[in-house]
Order: sequence, then C-alpha cells, then structure tokens
Amino acid sequence: MKGFKEFLLRGNIIDLAVAVVIGAAFTNIINAFVKGVINPLIGLFGSKDLATYASCLKGPCSKDAAGNVTSGIYILWGSVLSAALQFVITAAVVYFVLIVPMRRYMAGRQTPEEVAADAEAKEVVLLTEIRDALVRQA
Repeated sequence: MKGFKEFLLRGNIIDLAVAVVIGAAFTNIINAFVKGVINPLIGLFGSKDLATYASCLKGPCSKDAAGNVTSGIYILWGSVLSAALQFVITAAVVYFVLIVPMRRYMAGRQTPEEVAADAEAKEVVLLTEIRDALVRQA
C-alpha cells in the first residue's frame, strides 16, 4: 500500500491530472471558438454548420429541412473538416501560448552544473588577474 501511495503522490501523476483537467476545459474553449467564429465564417459560403456539409455516395439522397439525412449514403466530410480545424487551432494555441514561452524561459535558465562552471571560470579569471598583479608589483 505504501508503494501505491508514493505512486499517487508523485509529482508526475499530479501534473498529469492537472493537464487532463486543463486540456478538457481548453477543448471546450476551442469547440466554442470553432462553433461561434469559424463555422459562421464558413457559413458565408453555405450552411452555418460545418458538420452539415456532405457528399452523396449512393442511392436517392435526400435530407429533411433540418439537414438530417433521410435516405441515401453520405460522406460527412464537413464534420471531419470541423474536427481537423479544431485540432489545428488547438495545436497552434498550445504551441504559441505554452511551448514557445517555455522554450524561451528554459533557454535563459541555467542548470546548477552551468552555474557552478560559470562560478569556477570567474574564480579562475580572478585568480589569474591577482597573480598577474602580484607579478607586476614584484
């Protein structure tokens, strides 16, 4: 039981749980953006709901007034396009809002080994200057 408790309380598990919750909330924002902004923009050229775009494959194809398929076989390519747009928008926001700033932060941050190496290099330079000053005085 102790091992299971340690597993649950590790930082990685907590971080993963937070990421899943934030990801779910973020998905709702992206879905609302696609539904409220992208779909109406595409609606300028046809239907306001991207998911209603379809192509008839076979049979006498017909839809009712609400756009629901009543007969025939359709490929619903609009819903696939909508999902692809949601994915691309999500990926772009994650990249530009999270990844790029984190890379900049990590590039400017030094590891403890780098800090120690810099301190040692500065110490060597200082000692060399002190030696050179003592040689000049002598």
